[in-house]
Amino acid sequence: MTKFRRAFAAFLAVPLALGLAACGSSDGEAEGPPTGEPIAAIPAPNGASWMDTVEVTPEDGYRYGNPDAPIKLVEYQSHTCPHCGAFAEEGGPALKNKYVASGVVSWEIREQLHNPIDLLVATLARCGAKESFLPLSEQFWTNLEPMIERAQANQAALAQAQSLPPNQRFQQMAEVTGLIEFFSARGIAREQALQCLADADKVQAIADRSDKQSQELNVTGTPTFFINGRKIENVASWSGLEPALQAAGAR
Repeated sequence: MTKFRRAFAAFLAVPLALGLAACGSSDGEAEGPPTGEPIAAIPAPNGASWMDTVEVTPEDGYRYGNPDAPIKLVEYQSHTCPHCGAFAEEGGPALKNKYVASGVVSWEIREQLHNPIDLLVATLARCGAKESFLPLSEQFWTNLEPMIERAQANQAALAQAQSLPPNQRFQQMAEVTGLIEFFSARGIAREQALQCLADADKVQAIADRSDKQSQELNVTGTPTFFINGRKIENVASWSGLEPALQAAGAR
């Protein structure tokens, strides 16, 4: 069995409901956030908005804001994690409109995959323009419950997809779970989505990066946050993260 098929089989070996268990979990000794004096706002060039500045990083994260921001926030998230959806709803507006918009904080979103649906959504959210990654992610979290219910109702079809050739496997999974339809209604045309899912090497690379980074950085659940490279333990909500950003100098 190839590395690709072993990795895919490992995803399917765990029922989707159990795959969600890593959502919200965090192991390790608590480490406080970095501290610093308040930092003055840094205007975006030419009157633009820092939230409109989006870059794909070498880690395949999507970074929003000033690339030279003195406070660099990294979030490991899962598209099927309700805690990540709650964070996006509760903290997203303030994080974007207050902290990232100030030029003082950049926000990079990276993946930790918990199940096959995570892998499919991560692939499709990357299928359009880089600016669409976050809006598509937010819309999926808003519709998380019905999308997960549909996926759970099609576990047998998901398993059967494993026997298909690599360039058809993820296409079939996205079909039976309704993800092609979901993303098509939000600007990712059907043919575009199928083309992205047919690139088995790129899909596998997303899974490989998730596994590698999770091991190297000891990311054991989502959401997990880093500020200036320091892991912020036992924080999974905006009420916990905002004080950590302020302690580092964001205002």
